[in-house]
Parts: sequence; structure tokens; C-alpha cells
Amino acid sequence: MLLGEFRHTLDTKGRVAVPAKFRDKLASGAIITRGIDNCLFMFTNAEWEQLATKLMALPLAQANSRAFVRLMMAGATDVAIDAQGRILVPDYLRKYAGFKKDVIVAGLYNRVEIWDETAWAAYKAKTESSSETIAEQLGELGI
Repeated sequence: MLLGEFRHTLDTKGRVAVPAKFRDKLASGAIITRGIDNCLFMFTNAEWEQLATKLMALPLAQANSRAFVRLMMAGATDVAIDAQGRILVPDYLRKYAGFKKDVIVAGLYNRVEIWDETAWAAYKAKTESSSETIAEQLGELGI
């Protein structure tokens, strides 16, 4: 499981530290790609293979399916954790996510999300202020 919220700083080369508790799960490599809400998603290779299989099964004739597959697949790249526990985030992904200097690395069970710190704070404040409504809607789904 990948769980927790960590604050890190991008270095001048665009590298960010992977939280120590995530490193063993990502040691054999990982895939990073554009996420939803202007963050980045990072998956273990095994989780990425499962997601990629589902994405490739989406109907090619549907515009939304094509758009989502392009978002996820065209932006994807493999990353390796270096000896200092960092990954290099490609420039095009840093631009997509609006990274400046400080980022939040959040574990969400089967994936990691990497957010610009300011964007994360705004997203979290909005979500927290709507938590009762969100809980009610999820309750209707049996959660």
C-alpha cells in the first residue's frame, strides 16, 4: 500500500525525492503520467500494466475514450529511483502539473499523486469544505 502525504522540493534538475516508505514498492521501476486535476500519477509497473490493459480495451470509436487514453498513455514515461531516492520528472509533466518548487507526494493505495503544493492546498481546502456532501453521495453508492 502507498499511503501518506509528504512535502518535498524539486531540485534544479527537476528531481523530486520519493518518500522512503514508498521506495521499496517502487524499487523495480515506476511509470509516471498526467493525472486528473492537474496532478501527476505514478504507478508501480504491475499497477500500470493493469491500468494499461483496461485503457486499451476502451472503445476506440468513442471520443472520450480516445481522449482519456491519449492523456494517460502519451504522457507516460518510466522512471527509476536514483541512489539518493529521487526520480526525474520530465519537463513536459512538470509544466502540465504547474510545478514551481514545492510539491506534495501523496500515496493513494495503488498509486502516488504528485501535486504542486499550492494546487494541492487549494484542492484539499475545496474537498474538505465539501466533505459532508461527498460522503452523502458516496453513501448512496454503498460506500
